[in-house]
Amino acid sequence: MTRSAPWWCLVVPVKRLADAKTRLAGLAGPRREDLALAFALDTTEALVRCPLVAEVLVVTDEPVAASELGLLGAHVVADEPDAGLNPALVHGARVAQLRHPGAGVGAVSADLPALHDDELADVLSAAPTGSPGFVPDRSGRGTTMLLARDPRQFVPAFGAGSAARHRGAGAVALAAGATVRRDVDTEADLLAAVAHGLGPRTRAALAVIAPGRFVAAG
Repeated sequence: MTRSAPWWCLVVPVKRLADAKTRLAGLAGPRREDLALAFALDTTEALVRCPLVAEVLVVTDEPVAASELGLLGAHVVADEPDAGLNPALVHGARVAQLRHPGAGVGAVSADLPALHDDELADVLSAAPTGSPGFVPDRSGRGTTMLLARDPRQFVPAFGAGSAARHRGAGAVALAAGATVRRDVDTEADLLAAVAHGLGPRTRAALAVIAPGRFVAAG
């Protein structure tokens, strides 16, 4: 397949919903799993829309998420290592290389419900050629995205303090639009994401969970 711009296969890890977004339990209560799924669906839809993305590959053992993400056009694989986040990403990257030889490989957090595909395209276009690149989250401590044009340089180190680990391993911090950096773990994060425009599934979930509370001004 020939493209006029660099193209990417992006790997999205999705937890079992029972274990996802526990810090939002106070807000979402029994609908916390619905909200976590909405985040993943809105994130994945934005990735699928981006013209620089050849395929979105989801790694998950959650059957509900697998079914719905597949309907959006993602290729879903089981978390065969079942050994934590970073091994799941490595597994996904290997599958991506088999399906799309020559494509760059990236990992993207599944909790970017305000992600704009145009801001994503800017980051993908700016990824360096000689080293991996990463996008720090809004706190500067975490990571929302790790990109490697050369898949051999894809070494994910997600988790608490991941920005420092990625930087220490030689990855270059990339400038990115606000929606690429705005992951959502807490109610405060969610309130901040509202200003950028939440995805439709997140908006629908919040309309049930907290009617009228998470509506952008104007």
